[in-house]
Order: sequence, then structure tokens, then C-alpha cells
Amino acid sequence: MFDLDASTPPELVPLSWLIGVWEGTGVLDYRVGDDTVSHEFGQRVSFSHDGGSWLNYSSISWLLDDPSRSPLTAEAGYWRLRYEPAANDAGPGMLPGTGARRFGSAEAVETLRTDNGFEIEASIIHPDGVDELYIGHVNGPRIDLVTDAVMRSSTAKEYTAATRLYGLVESHLLWAWDIAALGQDLRSHASARLARTE
Repeated sequence: MFDLDASTPPELVPLSWLIGVWEGTGVLDYRVGDDTVSHEFGQRVSFSHDGGSWLNYSSISWLLDDPSRSPLTAEAGYWRLRYEPAANDAGPGMLPGTGARRFGSAEAVETLRTDNGFEIEASIIHPDGVDELYIGHVNGPRIDLVTDAVMRSSTAKEYTAATRLYGLVESHLLWAWDIAALGQDLRSHASARLARTE
């Protein structure tokens, strides 16, 4: 059972089932050249909000066979509903919106619903010089994302596209991540099952 916190901004109601801290384990399996890399990993994911119309996202993972639990990688970013900006929306930069708040209730947010649920965007950055912009849909307790853009620094390894799937199944957050990287086409990369800890 999930209880919606009354302080949740209306724009986050379709994503509110993600809010919290999740921890669990998963598997990664990916071909690198002629070899396949396979490992089990632990992961801690956090979705939170500060009262704005976006979710804060962070993730850290580690290899289970590493007794030091040194970070394997981390991610940080922001998730939000996707809609055309208006004068009462903040931005760009620190510019405030003008006029009354655009979505003052969950009912107002419902006007954004499509046949596929609600359109969303997720911006995720990695410490290895990769920045992903995903677009997709949240439909009940399921999220489907596909990269709209991948930016890489000149020192980042080759990485060109990805998809992510998230779902709430029997009170667990399940996710799967496919990537196109290191000369490979889009293929399965990692998946995990996480339980809410906070």
C-alpha cells in the first residue's frame, strides 16, 4: 500500500510511487569485445523532492563480491512531467514564473494525461562524462524511457543510446536497462529488484 504525502506537488502525483529510498541487488551482463562481463551488484536509489515540480534522483551501486563496497558507479538527475512551458513556469535559469501556479491540483495535472499515461523527461548524469536525456511515459506504476540525447565528454567511453523500464511489482521497484555502447547495438545491460527502505 502506498500513501500519498499531502506535501507532494501536484505535478509529481503520477511519479509519487517512486518517492523514497530503495535498496536491493541486481545483475549486469554485457559483451565487451569477445568477452562477456557478468556480475551481481548492490544498489541504493533515492527519489525525493524539495517542493518543486521535479523529482531528485540519485543512485549508487557496488559489486557484491567487493568486500570494501567501493562504488561501482553513481548517477544523479531530475525526473519531471513533460509539457510545453508557459509564462507561469520558472526558467530558464533562475527566472521565476509569472502569475498563479499552473497546476494547483492533481485534477489540473490530469489534463496532461494521454492514452499512454503521462509524458515524462529524465535527465541523468554519470561521473564518467556521460549525460543522458530520456523521454517516455509513466502509466500507473510503470515507466518506459528511451534516450532522446546522449552527451559524452571527450574522455568518456563510447555510449550512444539506452532504454530503461521501471515498475512497481509486489511493493518492489524492478528496473531493466538496455544500452548501446562500446561498438554494440542496443542490448540488455543490467536489471535489479529493490525494496523500499525509507
